[in-house]
Amino acid sequence: MLIVLSPAKSLDLDSPSTTRKHSLPDFIPQAAELVEVLRGHSPAQVAELMDLSDTLAMLNVSRYAHWDADHAKARQAIMSFNGDVYGGFDARTLAPKEIDYAQRHVRILSGLYGLLRPLDRMHPYRLEMGTRLKNPRGNNLYAFWGDTVTEALNDQIAATRAKALVNLASEEYFKSVKPKLLAAPVINPVFEDWKNGKYKIISFFAKRARGLMARYAAQHAIKDPNKLKGFDVDGYAFDSAASSERDWVFRRRQEA
Repeated sequence: MLIVLSPAKSLDLDSPSTTRKHSLPDFIPQAAELVEVLRGHSPAQVAELMDLSDTLAMLNVSRYAHWDADHAKARQAIMSFNGDVYGGFDARTLAPKEIDYAQRHVRILSGLYGLLRPLDRMHPYRLEMGTRLKNPRGNNLYAFWGDTVTEALNDQIAATRAKALVNLASEEYFKSVKPKLLAAPVINPVFEDWKNGKYKIISFFAKRARGLMARYAAQHAIKDPNKLKGFDVDGYAFDSAASSERDWVFRRRQEA
């Protein structure tokens, strides 16, 4: 089983890492190519392109200016990303064997790096996959990455003998993957909460639940995707009646 997550907009670059293990991204040259494109943008252009405040635009223009292909002193992705998904995953409290599981079975889709392993070192950046950044390969990042992300996932599917790819990423990021070209079927967990008399997807809770499920898989060393149906964290439970073969619905009546 292989799991894909989205990255996070916010970063935590101060909390200490709980592991010295690390790896390097596979697509540093491609990331460098995108950084060169971004270096041609002024703070005002970055603010408009990414819908950022002036302060965030200045911060990221500075990051692009200082970005370097040398990642020897960069920080692991799983120890850098912050936000709802990563609050649920809570990598710093995972045991070493659970971190090892994540390194083998979890992948993070990235606008800048294409595909990251959890322990891949990365420089701080802001570049969402849906950004309409004109580049030598097209008018957006989906054109830039083309089949690259899908082919890399197929390599990992083969290496881990995965029976399925579990999509815990957002729609924006999973659009960088071409499911019809994947060597394994895609399972889409859906997380719903009871509100105003019906079940619905509530963004904050759904994002956190994606991280919780990735954590659950790591803690239980799950390789058979069907065992994810036992996910019961924070009051969620698998609802077979609401689910289909590939869309698995997990519901809860009350926030934990």
